[in-house]
Amino acid sequence: MQGIETFHQSPNGIVERCVRIAQAPGGTYGKNDLEQEAAYCAIDLYAPDVAMCPKTWSTSPGTMIHDISQGPYARDKVEFERNACKEGKSAGDLAKDTLAKFKPTMNAKGTSGTFSPSPLLYYHFSRYFDMSVKVPVTVWRSIDAGAHLGEVARAGLSLSSGRHGGRMNHAGWEALVNAEKNPAGYQPTDDLFTANRSQIYGALTSSPGHRYGSEINGTRVSGWGKGQNQDFQKTPAFLALRSDKPLIQAIEFGLIEGSKDRQIAKDLGQSVTPQQMVFWMTELTEIVLLDFIFSQQDRVGNIDFTPYYYWLEDGKLTHKRTKHHEAGDGSVPADAILLRRTNLNDNDAGGRVQYANFAKSTQMLEKFRHINANTYVKLVALNADLQSSGPIFQWLETSFGLSDREVAQVVKNTTLASDILRQSCEQGQLIFDLEPKKFFETGSVVAQEFPCDGS
Repeated sequence: MQGIETFHQSPNGIVERCVRIAQAPGGTYGKNDLEQEAAYCAIDLYAPDVAMCPKTWSTSPGTMIHDISQGPYARDKVEFERNACKEGKSAGDLAKDTLAKFKPTMNAKGTSGTFSPSPLLYYHFSRYFDMSVKVPVTVWRSIDAGAHLGEVARAGLSLSSGRHGGRMNHAGWEALVNAEKNPAGYQPTDDLFTANRSQIYGALTSSPGHRYGSEINGTRVSGWGKGQNQDFQKTPAFLALRSDKPLIQAIEFGLIEGSKDRQIAKDLGQSVTPQQMVFWMTELTEIVLLDFIFSQQDRVGNIDFTPYYYWLEDGKLTHKRTKHHEAGDGSVPADAILLRRTNLNDNDAGGRVQYANFAKSTQMLEKFRHINANTYVKLVALNADLQSSGPIFQWLETSFGLSDREVAQVVKNTTLASDILRQSCEQGQLIFDLEPKKFFETGSVVAQEFPCDGS
């Protein structure tokens, strides 16, 4: 694990480590990215104004980390963890803020598959591709296993017991409690514990945004696995991506065909603009590409959004989040357009060889007819680097704690993704016209004539 290290000490005297993974060669990282990385690694989990609660909703066990410097339990860590944590998601309402979420690997029998290097891969590779979709900042963190057992895991096991729909979450907490009591009982032990077995490790990240309905996540009527991944490809934006028509006609086609499903039509609403569709189309290509490369098995139903107002100011695209702003309030023009920008938050079921790659098995990349030119160029360059054991390959091999098989899978999937899209390009089936900012500014995008070798 290579990067900038920060150290903390648990009440048991265990020295914990937080690592800001080295940046991807050629990646684009914003000032906010670096500040957030530093903020995560500065968190002292044992400070009196920091509290940890077990995540007892959804399917996997995680730890919510709260700032309790203010609020009804201000600086009373023990009482917050004893009483507020029982409120589940609502515990955050009793804190000043939620600082982060800690997610370890968990692949025991009966649990939902999670792999802690996966969110790190998504964060850094999204910056390599300079993607439009918003992937949260993530750092690597270890935690004293004994302290976590006493402060979080036992409470997680108790609070998750008997919860409706929480079978896999409870199974995850049960496996984690047993592992923290007896590290050798969890296999492979190295997936969850540091070398001296005194600490568990995982990803420290966040999950901003709201969950999309069927308009992006699909109806999921066909059940988990390939079925719901096929449903995903019948959403308006994905149907537009599959259309070989010019961009505007593809958008119209996607909206008409996708809205034939009553649930999608209801969730979509009546006022989806072409600008929204171009952003969605671009974001979906990026999501599918990352999921293909990392063999993500749990994407459908886990795509979120944050609403923003967008408008032109002196011909340039400007935006503000809706949380503190409204159209016509003085800081946002009355004619601003409300857009949902996609957050890719739940990225913990990729990277592992044993996971099912549904983007691959349902041939999502083969169906693309529209793509952003820069994404294509970066993919071709990435494949060339990985094939030649270049700087990105060496960074991948040393930065994420992946096994040789896991690294080889990323290399193999990248080659296959590059080959699929290059073949579509060579057959004249790939249109380089997804430029959402330019489309917003000008109202149209002229498809680029582009060499298929990415040069």
